[in-house]
Amino acid sequence: MPAERILLAGVNHKSTPLQIRELLALTDGYEEALKRLAGIPGCRECYLLSTCNRVEILLIVEPGVRLEDELVRFLFAGRVSAGKFNEYMYLYYDEEAVNHLFMVAASLDSMIIGEAQILGQLKEAYRYASRLHCTGPLLNRLLHKSFSVAKRVRSETGIGSSAVSISYAAVQLAKKIFGSLQDKKVLLVGAGEMAELAAEHLLGQGVDEVVVANRTLSRAVDLAERFNGKAVSLAELVLQLERVDIMISSTGASGIILKKEDVRPVMRLRRNKPLFLIDIAVPRDLDPELNDLENVFVYDIDDLTSVVELNKSEREKEAVKAARIVDEEVLKFQRWYKGMAVTPTIAALQKKAREICRFELDKTLPRLQGLSEKEQQSIEKMAGAIVSKMLYDPLLFLKKDSCKQDSNVKADMLRTIFGLGDDEQ
Repeated sequence: MPAERILLAGVNHKSTPLQIRELLALTDGYEEALKRLAGIPGCRECYLLSTCNRVEILLIVEPGVRLEDELVRFLFAGRVSAGKFNEYMYLYYDEEAVNHLFMVAASLDSMIIGEAQILGQLKEAYRYASRLHCTGPLLNRLLHKSFSVAKRVRSETGIGSSAVSISYAAVQLAKKIFGSLQDKKVLLVGAGEMAELAAEHLLGQGVDEVVVANRTLSRAVDLAERFNGKAVSLAELVLQLERVDIMISSTGASGIILKKEDVRPVMRLRRNKPLFLIDIAVPRDLDPELNDLENVFVYDIDDLTSVVELNKSEREKEAVKAARIVDEEVLKFQRWYKGMAVTPTIAALQKKAREICRFELDKTLPRLQGLSEKEQQSIEKMAGAIVSKMLYDPLLFLKKDSCKQDSNVKADMLRTIFGLGDDEQ
């Protein structure tokens, strides 16, 4: 009897352009989409993941059922011309599906290898599927295994340890300079995406205070409120330099906003306490000649880009180790999964043997007059031992790793030999 199958279908940043992914993203959340998936005939368990870089469906499919056309309709639903389906969508079955899921969880399939966000997204999607009872024994085990694979990759490799975004590299540079940022005051100049990412990373490092300066004060207030910081106008920039340790600048200004002559008097007020200026703007915000001042250290985007490129190379080296871990864990899961195929046959064979033994004992023992209770127990024990020894080799055959190749065929063969009907499954 054919086994149920694991099926993974989806689109991602590698196969599908952004304008198409935007059409497929779950803008209304998971609930309705999961209910539609669960309602597809032949779907036993389902899970759905939607991020800015991918939409993926994971199913446990009933034996002999094909759901490819249903999944095409579910994903594209008239939003994409029919000729493009095969170009955008990928399908993986069984071991390939498990491998892909583990690669995604370990962030080896991400746009930026080693990014940590994807694991949280996988777990959030699982919470929805689990709460709606869309997952069952097999997907529960598979998804929990993917989380543990991701954890193992993080703990046994350095795949997430190197900065691979400019904002993160800027914060890591500041941390490297000071050792710890927990008692440091940071001035963010600009309130755009780069400043926002830098603020998130700074908050994660436990900075003492974040001050946001921006040409539009309302934007500075909005960003400062998000990070429990303080907002100031761009006109107060030089005044703020008297009291901060680090300044990260990322405005959209067309020219220099801070010059050497602006900072020279500030350093006297600071009594030459070191000031670190990190410029992640293009074009540059900070005068390169600031480096000429004593105890003023300026790093621009070129300095950070070289760090990012070096770290991408380091992550790629670590990705080789991570891929080997994924391969190991896929093999372990497959062994468990293939073993599951013979479990019902083992249980059915043991059950039938016990029932035959009990039937014959119940028929024979009353005819044996004068047996003591102890003698009856001895006969029952002997009958049980005969059954166990008769079953030893068939059960050993089913449990061997060699049987797990074509396990369904071999299980069906034993079911036929021992007269175990499909109703025993």
